[in-house]
Amino acid sequence: MTALLDHLRARLQGGRKLLVPYLMGGIPERGAHSDALRAVARHADALEIGLPYSDPLMDGPVIAAAAERAIRAGVGPLDALDLVADLDLGVPRVAMTYYNPIHHLGESEFCARASAAGFAGLIVPDIPSEESESLRSAAAGSGLAWIPLVAPTSSPERVAAICAGATGFVYAVSTLGVTGTRESLSERAARVVAACRSATDLPVLVGIGVSTPAQAVAASESADGVVIGSAVVRLVLEEGAQSAEAFLAEVRAALDG
Repeated sequence: MTALLDHLRARLQGGRKLLVPYLMGGIPERGAHSDALRAVARHADALEIGLPYSDPLMDGPVIAAAAERAIRAGVGPLDALDLVADLDLGVPRVAMTYYNPIHHLGESEFCARASAAGFAGLIVPDIPSEESESLRSAAAGSGLAWIPLVAPTSSPERVAAICAGATGFVYAVSTLGVTGTRESLSERAARVVAACRSATDLPVLVGIGVSTPAQAVAASESADGVVIGSAVVRLVLEEGAQSAEAFLAEVRAALDG
């Protein structure tokens, strides 16, 4: 269906679990951002890049602070796209953004710009499935995979409707609340993955609250892999990109073990 989906399915062949780290655009700083992305992508199957936004409704304190840091340094949503336009990371990259910057530029123009910057997919957490048809069409027209989020409280009917629009992978939200590390993986994770499995044959990845190798393994018992955000962002900002790379190497080894 899309280049991203083809890539992920090829990676899944042979039993491999998918690892998709997240990094906020523009951090730790503009000049070091490319090196940080390369480090984070080294053990990844795809990479999610957040576009800095001043009102990140879904994001917890770590990622929200990273967005504020980027914005204060002069990196806005479109700047974050342009920063990686000529960067070869070896894996596909997916843009995570809120709808306001898309609306401001125009759906078709935004998707065309993201595609021209080398992005392969799009995640927009604050647009309801019922209102996303025109954006999904614009994404498809620019070759961007649509990656919807499924909440643990979604009814079977709503899960089916959300998954029907997916063209990349389905992002199974493990728990209620904003992004951030958790001491343990929510028991809801396996249930939301099962609900997604009943509605689609696309890859299903668990995100929100996955912050240790053990949690990644636990989540991947039912899912095709994991998205890890706050733990990666925190390491990049507090200890440097090499620490984040080392952490992701541990996660990769645990998933492969």
